[in-house]
Amino acid sequence: MPPDPGSLWRFLPWGYLCTVAIEVPVLLLGLSRGHPLRDRLAAGLALTAFTYPIVVAVLPPLVWEPWGRGAYVAVAEAFAPLAEWALFRAAFRPPADRRAALRDAGAILAANLASFAAGEALGPLWAG
Repeated sequence: MPPDPGSLWRFLPWGYLCTVAIEVPVLLLGLSRGHPLRDRLAAGLALTAFTYPIVVAVLPPLVWEPWGRGAYVAVAEAFAPLAEWALFRAAFRPPADRRAALRDAGAILAANLASFAAGEALGPLWAG
């Protein structure tokens, strides 16, 4: 059974802060050097700000409730890096070459996987 909507909204600001605490360092180190440090930091804060509310507050009632947690995790963990990559490409100067573009995509994926793993490990502690 998915969490109730009220608890999801109460969790959202704290979860966002924890998520960016994990993802920002990954993006600072992982995004290609063609992006200034300022842009890498902005990406770390903004990309999650756009996708996190959807993952936390919108997808649970749409996906978890009818199809279960496994379907929710699959949809959320596919949505977040794909949406963040598209937002990143739209918001920041495209990399000079294909290798840099692949590095950027890999960094965004790695950041999302790191925060997912941390959430899986620490989630039971949060839930009490």
